Amino acid sequence: MRSILSIQARNFARSVGWGKYRGFGATVRWSSSDPRQWSTPLAKQLSEAITTTGPIPLAAFMRMCLTSDLGGYYMFKQEGRDQFGQKGDFITSPEISQIFGELIGIWFVAEWMAQGRKSKGVELVEIGPGRGTLMDDMLRTIRNFKPMASSIEAVYMVEASPSLRAAQKRLLCGDAPMTETAIGYQSISKYANLPIIWTDNIRFVPSEQDKTPFIVAHEFFDALPIHAFQSVSPSDSTQETIKTPTGEHKLSPEAAANRKGSQWREMVISPTPPDATHASLHIPKSIQSSGDPLPEFQLTLSKAATPHSLYLPEISPRYRALKSLPDSLIEISPESHAYAQEFAKRIGGSKDTPKNEPSGAAIILDYGPADTIPTNSLRGIRNHKRVSPLSSPGLVDLSADVDFIALAEAALSASPGVEVHGPVEQGQFLLSMGIKERADVLMKGLREEKKRGVEGAWRRLVDRGGSGMGKVYKAMAIVPESGGKRRPVGFGGDVDA
Repeated sequence: MRSILSIQARNFARSVGWGKYRGFGATVRWSSSDPRQWSTPLAKQLSEAITTTGPIPLAAFMRMCLTSDLGGYYMFKQEGRDQFGQKGDFITSPEISQIFGELIGIWFVAEWMAQGRKSKGVELVEIGPGRGTLMDDMLRTIRNFKPMASSIEAVYMVEASPSLRAAQKRLLCGDAPMTETAIGYQSISKYANLPIIWTDNIRFVPSEQDKTPFIVAHEFFDALPIHAFQSVSPSDSTQETIKTPTGEHKLSPEAAANRKGSQWREMVISPTPPDATHASLHIPKSIQSSGDPLPEFQLTLSKAATPHSLYLPEISPRYRALKSLPDSLIEISPESHAYAQEFAKRIGGSKDTPKNEPSGAAIILDYGPADTIPTNSLRGIRNHKRVSPLSSPGLVDLSADVDFIALAEAALSASPGVEVHGPVEQGQFLLSMGIKERADVLMKGLREEKKRGVEGAWRRLVDRGGSGMGKVYKAMAIVPESGGKRRPVGFGGDVDA
């Protein structure tokens, strides 16, 4: 599965060579009268868009599949269908054990204590809150620390999906009415009558000098779109123009000069040819199910430079160092960088909008390599099984590994008032936060069957092998710059009593 995308792209590259530019990549052009039967309305819409514009970037495909109004994975609500939990497509840490959310709540309490126990202006912000389980466990825990609980002015839920927003409201607010506001929606929490405010982008969450934002993003960054690139050997041909959605434009002298050396090519999406087979698409047998049709889309390598390939791989020395190595693969998520920068600016201020006293914290929990650039990491999940990420658009959850080092670079470049800790393995983080001790307390007085359930759940969160999540998942913290005077709890620090 992890190699299918690069195999497709490399075979395509070998077959076409590097000739005169004829669009982003070779593809079959489907006409509007094409009788082909598509698996979903979204698949048909994607095909028609590609017919008009040519192959599209992988990031555009992911964005449409996950958030399109026409049946996007997180936007579409169907009776009996749920993305999360045992009956859905995947299960997340907060759904596995309540202890996970409790410990995240404790982590924020520890940060609140370490930063002077502010009596007002505290905001809780969750990005991509799922069904609301994590925030529910956090609020239930924080209410036991009354000085911090009383300092919280509002809880912000950054959520674009109407169906998930409704699920979050039911869990967090019960029967309390929901009203429309200038930035989204609002209701009242069942915990301490806190206002719960929904908005579909963190930019709409107010950012003020005297506020202390505590931000959590759990399994959010893995769902943000990625661009994928492959380096190719120098080309003898001369490309003087580039085709974009707004037309064909002449390359700048600098961009044209770059074509004399190794170049980056973007991986783009197009419909699979009518005569394609599992073998020709190099689909691993491990994700082939009996009777399943072929994926309707394929990943190929652009024959010429695209706007993204001329810019994105040049933004970091980590990427530039690989450019001269033919067939190097990298994945870049500009939206992830933007969110990390936004977190940092809210906590530490920026050069343009300095913050007199940096305050707040962000914790990111997700999966990906600790110190390398992700490659070939796009995956599809449906009914708890790995499937082709290029099949059944809107019905398959798409995700990709998180580049934690890129997030750290983005945060540090955005604000002089923050520092970054981690990533550390989730197992290490949770064990240092006391997950075993909390589980022991919960198991007291339980029957053996329930004890086994609690035990199995927390161990799954920290185990490093098999189906355990302790090694693959990582934790990273963005906190106010301290000049090396302290480390956050869970990242080598201790609670400031």
